[in-house]
This record gives sequence, structure tokens and C-alpha cells, in this order.
Amino acid sequence: MKTSISIILLCIFNFTFGQTLSLQSFGTGFTSPVEITHAGDSRLFVLEQTGRIKILNTNGTVNATPFLNISTIISSGGERGLLGLAFHPNYSTNGYFFVNYTNTAGNTVIARYSVSGNPDIASTTGTILMTITQPFSNHNGGCLKFGPDGYLYIAMGDGGSAGDPGNRAQNINENLGKMLRIDVNATIAPFYVNPATNPYVGIAGNDEIWAIGLRNPWKFSFDKSTGDLWIADVGQGVFEEVNKVAPTLANVNYGWRCFEANSVYNNAGNCATITGTTAPLVAVNHDTGACSITGGYVYRGTTYPNLVGKYLFSDYCLGKIGITTSTGATTFTNTFAGNFVCFGEDLAGELYISDISSGTIYKIVDTSLSNESFEKKLFTIYPNPAKNILFIDKSQSNYPTAVDIFDVNGKLVLQQETEKINQNKIDISKLAKGLYFVTIKNDRNENSQYKLVVE
Repeated sequence: MKTSISIILLCIFNFTFGQTLSLQSFGTGFTSPVEITHAGDSRLFVLEQTGRIKILNTNGTVNATPFLNISTIISSGGERGLLGLAFHPNYSTNGYFFVNYTNTAGNTVIARYSVSGNPDIASTTGTILMTITQPFSNHNGGCLKFGPDGYLYIAMGDGGSAGDPGNRAQNINENLGKMLRIDVNATIAPFYVNPATNPYVGIAGNDEIWAIGLRNPWKFSFDKSTGDLWIADVGQGVFEEVNKVAPTLANVNYGWRCFEANSVYNNAGNCATITGTTAPLVAVNHDTGACSITGGYVYRGTTYPNLVGKYLFSDYCLGKIGITTSTGATTFTNTFAGNFVCFGEDLAGELYISDISSGTIYKIVDTSLSNESFEKKLFTIYPNPAKNILFIDKSQSNYPTAVDIFDVNGKLVLQQETEKINQNKIDISKLAKGLYFVTIKNDRNENSQYKLVVE
């Protein structure tokens, strides 16, 4: 029997469109971008499936020289290639980062590289930590992330074909169809050790395994605030899955190939006796047009208060962005043009998404501050409409500390710290006519939102 945390079977006709997002072009000219991440600074690192890592700067420019180019040692195409990148938590001091790629023999390689003396160029000499044999060319997984515990988590697909013909996802003696967890701070070969708290250390089963029963966990992430692990697992023929568990929950069995979402997929072999599997938080039916889920992040930025605490994901075929709460309540946006294969998060917690077909990186913008956002008004702003000057009066017990003004596309157009006085004056003379959204932070770190018309 599959133990259900919570499951919501979504039908396209039941989606509500309470959140309006837009995609703002941020970087272009990439070849099959499959991962976006940062190294603890303002730069974004974009993985090209063909074997290059490029640096995308805050102004949208791309460095002419790749950060790393290992295209000659990988097999690329389909679901193979350079698939994952994770910077060591101590990257600023040790310079280490880790990649997941498919080698020329078609097998998965986890390798460590290091930055050179130039912070924008990495050394081309890597150290292989592990090689995992792949029986087929699909379901390679590929995502790498450091967890809140400082260990490296590695998402592995079931080895491919269809229906997991080798029943690898349920086999604890194989690393395929699993979430692996390793400590990469070892100083001698193979340059990793298995944490003692991994579920199979000291007993039967592979020591690297953290969780089992995954089909193709293409993308996963950790919530920066809670540490919760969110796994988007690509489905077989009926459902796409969003799984969520606490970061300390070890030895979870997500059910594949015995179950697809909460439905029995295969009851042969050991599936007939397996109990205690964990159902997804959300299951998206292929009737909606979904075909291959792309996992994202829980939004922990400060620009869009309505998104805070919500998990964003997409799908290669659907072209929509799903917005999910911690309880599984899910809405979908309107349809965008593109095939979305990865999300990215910058240092500030703002989110990005890549279209593998066009090679474009988009910044995700919330253009629909809800009515609720405007109900809690701690200050008085006037005049409204305004021309050149906007006044902000303190409330009875609150002083404003900072003012951010955004245009209707979510672009930050004015940012100003305020004084602890009864009335602050904001120069808006350089703003074009139109509608703006104002966020005012008080001295207790609370936000209040306002609509502003500039005439």
C-alpha cells in the first residue's frame, strides 16, 4: 500500500490563474542550456548540454571564454551530456565544484574540478569520484545539489528504456533510480566517503544510497529556508510527480516501478510485497498536455512577496509554470512559448528558467500582486497619481526603512533607503508615465505594497 503524504491529481480544466507571471529575457545565445546556478556571488553559471559552462553576468552579457569546456570527453544528445553542476559550500576558499556528465562510453561520471587563478576560468583537469554504468541512453537524471547538511546529493534515473525493465529503482544494490548522498571532503581516492547516517551503511545495500524508487529525477532542489527536499520525477505514461520530504528523512521509497504517482504500475516481482512507499505531493496528469516535468525552486527572494514559500516548476511540453504551496495546492500560469528544461536561482533567491530550444535564459517576474498584498498598508503615500515627487508618511508606530519601485514587468526601476523621520520624499521624476508597484519595508522588516500611477 502506498502511503500518501498528499496527492492532487490535476485536470487542465480545474487550474486557477491567480498568479500572473511573465518571462523577461535575461541572457541569449546559449546552446541547449540545461542548468543555471551561482557560486555564492552575483554571476550565474549556465551549463550547455554539449559540454560547456558559461558565465552570465548581471547585465545579461556572457563571457566570451567558457568557464569550463569538457566537450571532448562527453557524449551529448538526447538525455546525455553535461547535466549537473554544484559549487562546494566552501567554494570561496577551496575553489571546488562538481559536475555530472555522460562520458564517451555512455556512462554517468561525477567529477570534481577547481577554479584557476582567474575566477572566470576553471582548470580543465578534473578528478573522477565515481562512474555509474548506464544500460540505456535515457533516464540519466543529472542534477547535483549540496544539501543543508553539507553533503552532495546526486539524482540518478533508473537506467532507461521504458518501465524500468531491470527493476533497478527498487534494487538497493544498484545506484540507478536513486538519490545518492556523499561526503566530498575526503582527501584520498576516491575523494568521497559515505556518511554514516546513509540508510545502507553497514548493512546490505549500496552505501551511497539516500532514497530509492525514482524513475528520472531530472531536477531537484532544497528549500533555502526549511531545507525541505523537492524532487520532480519524470513520469512514464500517465503522471508527472512533485515529491517533497523533510531534509532529514532518509530511506524514502518513492515507489517506482511499482507505482506511478499513487497508481499501481507494475505488481510483479518484489512490487507485490513492497509497503510504506511515499506518494508525491502533486501529480500532473498527461491529459493536461504534460509529458516531462522540470523541477524548480521554492521562491525565497524578496522582490515578489506573493511567491514567497511557493514552489515553481514547469514541463517540457506544457509550456506553463506551476506554482505549488507546501500543502500541494497548485495553480498554473498562462502558456509560454518554449521548451523549459531547468530553473535557476541567484544569490538573492530570484528565479530564472531556460528554454532549451531557443537558448534563452529568462528571469521570472511576478506581474500580479494580489489584492491581499495591498490590504496591509503600514504607511500613507501621496499624491497618487504623482508626477515628480512621492511622499511617504510614517504610521503611528512604524518608520519606513527602504522603498523599491517596480514597473509592470517586474523590473526594479528605483530603490532608495529612507530616513527615520515623519515624512520621506522620493524623487520619481525619472520614471516614465504608467503603473508601478511600490514595496515599502519598515523597521521590523515587514513589507507593505502599493499601486502607484505616475502621470
